Amino acid sequence: MADPRRGGNRGHRGQGGRGGPRRSGGRPPVTRASVDAPRAAAYDVLKAVRVDDAYTNLVLPHVLRSAGLEGRDAAFVTELVSGTLRRQGTYDAILGACVDRPLAKVEAKVLDALRLGAHQVLSMRVPAHASISTTVDLVRARVGQGPAGFTNAVLRKVSAHDLDQWIRRVAPTDPVGFASIAHSHPQWIVSALSDALSACGHAEASALDALLAADNDNPQVTLVARPGLATVDELVASGGEVTGRSPYAVRLTGGDPGAVPAVAEGRAGVQDEGSQLVALALAAAELAGRDQHWLDACAGPGGKSALLAALAAEGGALLLASELQQHRAELVRRGTRAASAGLSGVVVADGTRPAWRPGSFDRVLVDAPCSGLGALRRRPESRWRRRPKDLADLVPVQRSLLATALDSVRPGGLVAYVTCSPVLAETKDVVEQVLAGRDDVGVVDAAAVLADLPGVDVAECRGPLPGTVQLWPHLHRTDAMFLALLRRS
Repeated sequence: MADPRRGGNRGHRGQGGRGGPRRSGGRPPVTRASVDAPRAAAYDVLKAVRVDDAYTNLVLPHVLRSAGLEGRDAAFVTELVSGTLRRQGTYDAILGACVDRPLAKVEAKVLDALRLGAHQVLSMRVPAHASISTTVDLVRARVGQGPAGFTNAVLRKVSAHDLDQWIRRVAPTDPVGFASIAHSHPQWIVSALSDALSACGHAEASALDALLAADNDNPQVTLVARPGLATVDELVASGGEVTGRSPYAVRLTGGDPGAVPAVAEGRAGVQDEGSQLVALALAAAELAGRDQHWLDACAGPGGKSALLAALAAEGGALLLASELQQHRAELVRRGTRAASAGLSGVVVADGTRPAWRPGSFDRVLVDAPCSGLGALRRRPESRWRRRPKDLADLVPVQRSLLATALDSVRPGGLVAYVTCSPVLAETKDVVEQVLAGRDDVGVVDAAAVLADLPGVDVAECRGPLPGTVQLWPHLHRTDAMFLALLRRS
């Protein structure tokens, strides 16, 4: 098998270029088949993300299967795609300094390839000559000879400096502007994350740098052993390592999680530890009186529902999973199939206009639709798709879902308001605005609930409001999950 890090199909290379008969005084023709297969696959994924608004985690497996790429080649493609998308802002600033026109004037197909080439030159263990030549071959085959020459000239300029040198050359000197280029985040996201860190007691510049850097790390795959259905020991025997942050979490050290028997059977699942911890906090918080009816008000795609249903079954309760969209409700049904003993049903319903009576539930989870800015390391394309105006659309929905959840829980019952975003508009502000309109709700100390759970080790998780929890990729190696645990009086 070719080692793509060394420049692709080495068996096709001779002393002076690609093998085969030469035309006098010129380079032999390059056919589509001669393009390095892993780089061509990465290029196809980038095109799908750009043209079809595809999600990397969905399109990448399909492209890998179609190209017949496995093992090291598949890992190489994954790094090419994810790294190129995560660092796109940095590379665009560098490429902009190497071309004689605005990047918007560069053909999109060529720009995709230039970003792939820049990632190899600046951030991977690929020799510069191999990075450049394989990218040029790719452009020649997919776009044309003229753009191939342009690509060669631009990438040679890129290779003149290393990444740190380029950042010092092209990044603005103001802190937000510099961080935006150095860590490849849009400036508005840098500002929002900085504000969230400060509100949680992490105002130092080093905290922002550490968070932004963590967003650019490859996340590890974490499994959850759903209680009563699978054990941590079983997952460890399948190739995992105990993480120590959640009593049900195992880090998968390699391989396909779908090949783990417990995962294939639905007794375990892929779930970030932050998602596990917020579900555990809701299930473990002290509750007086009846504790039989639980609700997941925004259940899709079903990971938290499956964990909550397993926890509910252990305590003799039942969980109702509610999801607005039919196709996501089907995902919940499939994802909770092994936890059916703790599930009263899956319904398609609008959490802001519920079909159930007020006060019906003892515990309610509101995993609200949000910007997802706490999971940027898992969704490399999302930072370039989100816009500040998205918050204006999301926040009213979040407020409505939380207000309805508080009405849906009985007096003395608990509501967990959760977002996979640390942005204050979606966390602190939503909770404050909803609680300002009512005098029958108090905040439970969620950090204290987590601290009392055996097998949980989470420090420095103070949230932006007293009693709330904010997890961070750079501190806890989880997604940046926010949790407010509220009790209705």
